[in-house]
Amino acid sequence: MNELASQLGISKKTIYKHFKTKDELITKGVRFIIDKYLHEVDKILKTTQDPLERIILIQKNSLKYLIYFNPSFLYGIKKYYKNAAIVFEKFKEKFIESKLKPLLKEAVEKEYLCQNLNIDLFCYLYFLKLQNLVFEPKNLIDMYCEEDVFKLIVINSLKGYITPNYKDTNRLFS
Repeated sequence: MNELASQLGISKKTIYKHFKTKDELITKGVRFIIDKYLHEVDKILKTTQDPLERIILIQKNSLKYLIYFNPSFLYGIKKYYKNAAIVFEKFKEKFIESKLKPLLKEAVEKEYLCQNLNIDLFCYLYFLKLQNLVFEPKNLIDMYCEEDVFKLIVINSLKGYITPNYKDTNRLFS
């Protein structure tokens, strides 16, 4: 709280007028960032019709936000701010269920992706566990460029299920 007060140029007392606890402050901060993220996702969904392109753009944005959060912040939330951690985890699960999974199903229905794609497993490995893949046990962003990490985790995982019916393979997956 001292650091936050210093950064904002206000007293801790002023902060506590608006937030009863540090947990409440962090939880509202996480919700604010989630709302901002969802606004950006809505823009993607409005400007793009291709389900695979939507997934790629959404996941590129997701990675950007994970990097913004950084591993120590995410770890701190999990360890010290249970309410914020619950908000973040529930958001991820609901978002995958309501946005990403339907896009994968649409891509399978349009025969852009193989019919034998295990959508639940794919969502678990490449969407729900994205932060684990990127940050654990080592922070891959510190070791490799963001674009390489993104291509390996997101692009190549989708590319493995592309069918010949998908016409934009070269544009999205080259």
